[in-house]
Order: sequence, then structure tokens, then C-alpha cells
Amino acid sequence: MGRIKLVVQYDGTDFCGWAPQAERRTVQGTLTEAVRLVSGEEIEIVGASRTDSGAHALGQVCHFDSESTMPLDKWVPVLNKRLPTDICVKSATEVKPDFHSRFSVLDRFYRYRILTGTPDPHRARFHFRYGRPLDVEAMRIGASMLQGDHDFRAYTEELGSEVLNTRRILFSFQVRELRDEVWLDVVGTAFLRGMMRRMAGALLEVGRGHRDVAEVSRLLDPEERNRVHWPVVLPAQGLCLMRIRYGRHPKDNRQASAGDP
Repeated sequence: MGRIKLVVQYDGTDFCGWAPQAERRTVQGTLTEAVRLVSGEEIEIVGASRTDSGAHALGQVCHFDSESTMPLDKWVPVLNKRLPTDICVKSATEVKPDFHSRFSVLDRFYRYRILTGTPDPHRARFHFRYGRPLDVEAMRIGASMLQGDHDFRAYTEELGSEVLNTRRILFSFQVRELRDEVWLDVVGTAFLRGMMRRMAGALLEVGRGHRDVAEVSRLLDPEERNRVHWPVVLPAQGLCLMRIRYGRHPKDNRQASAGDP
């Protein structure tokens, strides 16, 4: 049995997220059905990140085990013939049996896009439209406070009882202004549920002058976070998983990332 790694792109607008849900269209479910049609196997596809309903991906990674004799270079074209137009497989490679798409990750890169200009139907599915100028310099100060190793509990949505560790490491958090858009580019080890979208909400509130930038840091302090109104969670349509990075010799980091993304 071989282990196959896929890199996948999708427009998440019409998907109910990555993870399978009964009688709902999901990315994992759609991919699983395509592999079943191609190889006739009942396989389990494991994704690197469980993107939210409506969120997008340019570089989602997943893996599955297969006994198919189909040549490796055929997986991409054959799967793409079976997949709908809002999802495609970019590459398929054979990996070692101990590779794990989720627990071998070095870091994940997410982007959140905010439109500050007039409506644009050609971009409407892929950004959150605020429609007014933002104080980008203040947003950059707030983003710098979020870099590093912190307890991000105040930057999450409701978490399950199985999530015991809410500390995460963000290696970089850049705020970039490109014409009529503001991009929030974040690279980190792993992300809690809703974390990226609530951080984006905090910086939007700072940028529009509705939140003191010092509160961005106070929300990271377990003794202070409940004294500050938690930020809004922005819609998933502006969020895209850009890239997932692995080392030259991926290893299972499961013990180091308990609670994971």
C-alpha cells in the first residue's frame, strides 16, 4: 500500500468547510468520492487544515493510502476529470508511510483579504468588503503584537473540550496594502478554530478606529482578556489557506501540537 500526498486548490464558497458532515457538501467528502470513483477503493483522506465553511485554499495538503496500480502521474488528470469546477488537484506525490499531512507540518500560511474600495463582483467571493480606508499603520502595530508564542484563547471561537492547549506560535504577521485591498498574511505552526478570522476582526477594528491598539496585546493576557470586549469574527469568504510547508524529512509532530488546528 502506498501513501499519496495531494496539493489541492478550491473556492470554498459552496462548500461547508473541509471536514465531512452528513448530507452536506464538503471538500474532504468531494475528494473522497472522486478517489473512490477512480480507484474503486474506500479510503480515508486526511487534511492538513480543517478550513471553515466558505474559506478557500490555494495550497491545501492531504494524504490517503491506496493499493491502486494507477501510475502516479495519472492521479492529477484523472481526479480532475471527476471533480467539480470549484476544486482541483495541483499535484500528487508518493510519500513515506510515516508522512502525515496534518502532524508533519512545519508551518501554515493564511491570508485574509479586506476590500477598502468600491464593490467588485469579480472579487466578491474572495474578500471581505469594508468599503472605506483603514489606518494600515495602526493595524501593523497590532499585528506585531500578535507575533510570537501566545495564549490565543481570546482570538478563537467556541472550542471543544478536547482542546486543552490554546498557545500557538506565529512566526510572522504582515499587513500589506495593495491598491484597494488590505492583506493580512500570517505564518504560524497551527491555528485554533476561528483564530485567523478573529485576529482579522481585531485589526479591522483597530484600523477603523473602533479599538485601541493596546487591546490587541491585552487580549493575549489570560488575566486581562475577559476585561476586554473580544473582537468580531470576520466572514470566512476573505480567508485563504495559501501554503503548507514541510521539512525535507517530515516527521510526526503530534506530541508537540496537541490540540492542533
